[in-house]
Amino acid sequence: MSVPPDLRPSSASLGPPSVVLPLPSSCLSRRPASVEEGATVPTLPWTTVNVPAPDSRAFVMASRFEVRSFRDVPRFFLRSLAAWKQVKGAPGAYGATLVAQPLKRTFWTLSAWEDKRALYTYAKTEPHRSIMTGLRSTTSGSVFTFWELPASELPLDWADARRRLAEQERADATGERGPSGTGPGPA
Repeated sequence: MSVPPDLRPSSASLGPPSVVLPLPSSCLSRRPASVEEGATVPTLPWTTVNVPAPDSRAFVMASRFEVRSFRDVPRFFLRSLAAWKQVKGAPGAYGATLVAQPLKRTFWTLSAWEDKRALYTYAKTEPHRSIMTGLRSTTSGSVFTFWELPASELPLDWADARRRLAEQERADATGERGPSGTGPGPA
Protein backbone atom coordinates (compact mmCIF):
# COMPACT_ATOMS: atom_id res chain seq x y z
CA MET A 1 0.00 0.00 0.00
CA SER A 2 1.40 3.40 -0.92
CA VAL A 3 -0.04 5.76 1.63
CA PRO A 4 1.82 8.77 3.00
CA PRO A 5 3.21 7.87 6.45
CA ASP A 6 1.24 10.66 8.15
CA LEU A 7 -2.04 9.11 7.01
CA ARG A 8 -1.21 5.57 8.16
CA PRO A 9 -2.10 4.32 11.63
CA SER A 10 1.01 3.52 13.73
CA SER A 11 1.81 0.56 15.95
CA ALA A 12 1.45 2.49 19.23
CA SER A 13 -1.72 1.87 21.23
CA LEU A 14 -3.92 4.32 23.06
CA GLY A 15 -5.44 1.51 25.13
CA PRO A 16 -9.12 0.77 25.51
CA PRO A 17 -11.48 3.59 26.37
CA SER A 18 -12.13 3.81 30.08
CA VAL A 19 -15.79 4.68 29.62
CA VAL A 20 -18.11 3.59 26.84
CA LEU A 21 -21.09 5.87 26.41
CA PRO A 22 -24.12 5.09 24.29
CA LEU A 23 -24.33 7.10 21.08
CA PRO A 24 -27.18 9.55 20.71
CA SER A 25 -29.74 8.39 18.17
CA SER A 26 -29.11 11.57 16.16
CA CYS A 27 -25.53 10.41 15.59
CA LEU A 28 -26.37 7.28 13.64
CA SER A 29 -28.91 6.31 11.06
CA ARG A 30 -29.89 2.74 10.27
CA ARG A 31 -30.41 2.98 6.56
CA PRO A 32 -28.90 1.42 3.46
CA ALA A 33 -25.47 2.89 2.85
CA SER A 34 -24.52 2.26 -0.75
CA VAL A 35 -21.11 0.91 0.21
CA GLU A 36 -22.29 -2.62 -0.35
CA GLU A 37 -25.44 -3.46 -2.24
CA GLY A 38 -28.25 -4.23 0.18
CA ALA A 39 -26.24 -3.59 3.35
CA THR A 40 -27.86 -1.82 6.27
CA VAL A 41 -25.14 -0.44 8.51
CA PRO A 42 -24.58 2.35 11.03
CA THR A 43 -23.87 5.42 8.93
CA LEU A 44 -22.74 8.94 9.61
CA PRO A 45 -24.28 10.61 6.55
CA TRP A 46 -22.50 13.15 4.38
CA THR A 47 -22.02 16.29 6.43
CA THR A 48 -21.11 19.50 4.66
CA VAL A 49 -18.53 21.39 6.70
CA ASN A 50 -17.72 24.31 4.40
CA VAL A 51 -19.43 25.19 1.14
CA PRO A 52 -16.83 25.49 -1.64
CA ALA A 53 -16.75 28.32 -4.15
CA PRO A 54 -18.81 27.47 -7.27
CA ASP A 55 -15.85 27.05 -9.64
CA SER A 56 -13.44 25.38 -7.21
CA ARG A 57 -12.10 21.83 -7.14
CA ALA A 58 -12.13 19.32 -4.30
CA PHE A 59 -9.40 16.90 -3.22
CA VAL A 60 -11.07 13.63 -2.19
CA MET A 61 -9.90 10.77 -0.01
CA ALA A 62 -11.67 7.43 0.41
CA SER A 63 -10.45 4.77 2.81
CA ARG A 64 -11.36 1.34 4.04
CA PHE A 65 -10.03 -0.16 7.26
CA GLU A 66 -10.35 -3.79 8.27
CA VAL A 67 -10.09 -4.39 12.02
CA ARG A 68 -8.23 -7.50 13.25
CA SER A 69 -10.82 -8.76 15.74
CA PHE A 70 -14.36 -8.12 16.91
CA ARG A 71 -12.88 -7.10 20.25
CA ASP A 72 -11.30 -4.06 18.53
CA VAL A 73 -14.48 -2.93 16.71
CA PRO A 74 -15.96 -0.76 19.52
CA ARG A 75 -12.64 0.98 20.14
CA PHE A 76 -12.10 1.62 16.43
CA PHE A 77 -15.63 2.95 16.06
CA LEU A 78 -15.37 5.28 19.07
CA ARG A 79 -12.04 6.67 17.87
CA SER A 80 -13.55 7.15 14.41
CA LEU A 81 -16.26 9.30 15.94
CA ALA A 82 -13.61 11.53 17.54
CA ALA A 83 -11.89 11.96 14.16
CA TRP A 84 -15.32 12.66 12.61
CA LYS A 85 -15.92 15.41 15.16
CA GLN A 86 -12.53 16.93 14.30
CA VAL A 87 -13.41 17.06 10.58
CA LYS A 88 -16.36 19.31 11.40
CA GLY A 89 -13.95 22.04 12.56
CA ALA A 90 -11.03 21.35 10.23
CA PRO A 91 -9.90 24.22 8.01
CA GLY A 92 -10.36 23.35 4.35
CA ALA A 93 -12.80 20.47 4.92
CA TYR A 94 -15.77 20.44 2.55
CA GLY A 95 -17.49 17.37 3.95
CA ALA A 96 -17.25 13.76 5.08
CA THR A 97 -19.16 10.55 5.70
CA LEU A 98 -18.41 7.34 7.58
CA VAL A 99 -19.84 3.85 7.15
CA ALA A 100 -19.29 1.15 9.75
CA GLN A 101 -19.82 -2.54 9.08
CA PRO A 102 -19.11 -3.88 12.58
CA LEU A 103 -20.07 -7.48 11.78
CA LYS A 104 -17.55 -7.42 8.92
CA ARG A 105 -14.99 -5.53 11.06
CA THR A 106 -14.81 -2.90 8.29
CA PHE A 107 -14.95 0.90 8.36
CA TRP A 108 -15.17 3.21 5.36
CA THR A 109 -14.46 6.96 5.19
CA LEU A 110 -15.05 9.44 2.41
CA SER A 111 -14.09 13.10 2.65
CA ALA A 112 -13.57 16.13 0.42
CA TRP A 113 -11.09 18.92 1.02
CA GLU A 114 -10.09 22.29 -0.37
CA ASP A 115 -6.76 20.76 -1.42
CA LYS A 116 -4.21 18.09 -0.55
CA ARG A 117 -2.55 20.37 1.99
CA ALA A 118 -5.82 20.78 3.95
CA LEU A 119 -6.23 16.98 4.17
CA TYR A 120 -2.62 16.42 5.26
CA THR A 121 -2.82 19.22 7.82
CA TYR A 122 -5.92 17.56 9.30
CA ALA A 123 -4.16 14.17 9.35
CA LYS A 124 -1.18 15.61 11.25
CA THR A 125 -3.31 17.54 13.77
CA GLU A 126 -4.46 16.19 17.13
CA PRO A 127 -6.55 14.24 17.89
CA HIS A 128 -6.45 12.57 14.43
CA ARG A 129 -2.71 11.99 14.57
CA SER A 130 -2.88 10.15 17.92
CA ILE A 131 -6.04 8.31 16.93
CA MET A 132 -4.41 6.85 13.82
CA THR A 133 -1.21 6.12 15.74
CA GLY A 134 -3.17 4.26 18.40
CA LEU A 135 -5.29 2.28 15.96
CA ARG A 136 -2.53 0.91 13.73
CA SER A 137 -2.21 -2.24 15.83
CA THR A 138 -5.95 -2.96 15.51
CA THR A 139 -6.04 -2.97 11.69
CA SER A 140 -5.38 -5.99 9.52
CA GLY A 141 -5.59 -4.02 6.29
CA SER A 142 -6.38 -0.65 4.82
CA VAL A 143 -6.81 0.92 1.40
CA PHE A 144 -6.65 4.61 0.53
CA THR A 145 -7.39 6.38 -2.73
CA PHE A 146 -7.32 10.04 -3.70
CA TRP A 147 -8.71 12.04 -6.61
CA GLU A 148 -9.84 15.50 -7.61
CA LEU A 149 -13.15 16.63 -9.00
CA PRO A 150 -15.15 19.82 -9.47
CA ALA A 151 -16.53 20.89 -6.09
CA SER A 152 -19.94 21.25 -7.75
CA GLU A 153 -20.09 17.42 -7.74
CA LEU A 154 -20.31 17.34 -3.93
CA PRO A 155 -21.72 15.61 -1.94
CA LEU A 156 -19.84 12.49 -2.95
CA ASP A 157 -21.31 9.18 -4.07
CA TRP A 158 -20.35 5.97 -2.24
CA ALA A 159 -20.66 3.85 -5.40
CA ASP A 160 -17.86 5.78 -7.13
CA ALA A 161 -15.69 5.76 -3.99
CA ARG A 162 -16.17 2.01 -3.54
CA ARG A 163 -15.20 1.37 -7.17
CA ARG A 164 -12.06 3.50 -6.78
CA LEU A 165 -11.10 1.72 -3.55
CA ALA A 166 -11.46 -1.68 -5.26
CA GLU A 167 -9.26 -0.47 -8.14
CA GLN A 168 -6.67 0.83 -5.69
CA GLU A 169 -6.70 -2.44 -3.74
CA ARG A 170 -6.07 -4.40 -6.96
CA ALA A 171 -3.23 -2.03 -7.90
CA ASP A 172 -1.68 -2.33 -4.42
CA ALA A 173 -1.83 -6.14 -4.65
CA THR A 174 -0.12 -6.23 -8.06
CA GLY A 175 2.37 -3.44 -7.37
CA GLU A 176 0.94 -1.24 -10.10
CA ARG A 177 0.07 2.43 -9.93
CA GLY A 178 -3.53 2.79 -8.78
CA PRO A 179 -6.24 5.27 -9.79
CA SER A 180 -4.97 7.76 -7.22
CA GLY A 181 -1.50 7.65 -8.73
CA THR A 182 -0.06 5.69 -5.83
CA GLY A 183 1.96 2.54 -6.00
CA PRO A 184 5.36 1.63 -7.40
CA GLY A 185 4.36 1.67 -11.08
CA PRO A 186 5.88 4.10 -13.62
CA ALA A 187 4.93 7.74 -13.24
